[in-house]
Amino acid sequence: MSSFIIYPAIDIRGGKCVRLVQGDYNQETVYNDSPLQVARSWEEQGGKFIHLVDLDGAKAGHPVNETIIAEIASSVSVPVQVGGGLRRLEDVERLLSLGVSRVIIGTAAIEDREFTETVLGRYGDKVAIGIDARNGYVATRGWLETSEVQAEVLAKELAAKGAETFIFTDISRDGMMQGPNVEAIVALAKASGRTVIASGGVTRTDDLLALSKHSGDGVGGAIVGKALYTGSIDLAKALEQIG
Repeated sequence: MSSFIIYPAIDIRGGKCVRLVQGDYNQETVYNDSPLQVARSWEEQGGKFIHLVDLDGAKAGHPVNETIIAEIASSVSVPVQVGGGLRRLEDVERLLSLGVSRVIIGTAAIEDREFTETVLGRYGDKVAIGIDARNGYVATRGWLETSEVQAEVLAKELAAKGAETFIFTDISRDGMMQGPNVEAIVALAKASGRTVIASGGVTRTDDLLALSKHSGDGVGGAIVGKALYTGSIDLAKALEQIG
């Protein structure tokens, strides 16, 4: 059985740790003024990998909160993955040089295939492809637009180009505390033959247990955000249960 990793999420906007509902910038809750403090606390509770999203970067199309990201990467001893506005090779290179272990390519995977394939060719397993889907179709630009590309088709194509890891979000479940779309996540893992990290909708430890049962199918972990901040999942306890 392959390992299953819980990724505590830190969404950074305006230098603070926030959460949005379904990616809506008008529905924001600030949970902490210091993302660094939050990252340290997830590490102290046993988190083995931290997931950072530069929300300002996602909107701007290039990293914005780099100083904070660099600070987090150098202050925790666990690996850090970062997404949000990565559409140029120099931005990817800069983040990796700041100590980030894995970068996440989202919008560009649809809009700039040449860039995506170059990054995959050069950095391989240091790259995760973020696939955010609405009704099975990939959404881009911070979820503001929906493409005509099916999530499973995109995953297959990019797996053939060297993608090892996908982060799959079912937008309808994100921040809604309704549980993840296990069926769609497993289907994507099987279709691509690669590791898929679930994102969006994880509400209770039971959701994590349900996903971890599919680690043999390629479900390699889950990103948990709101449920950790509201206390509906206790990270240390969840890690203990999943083992």
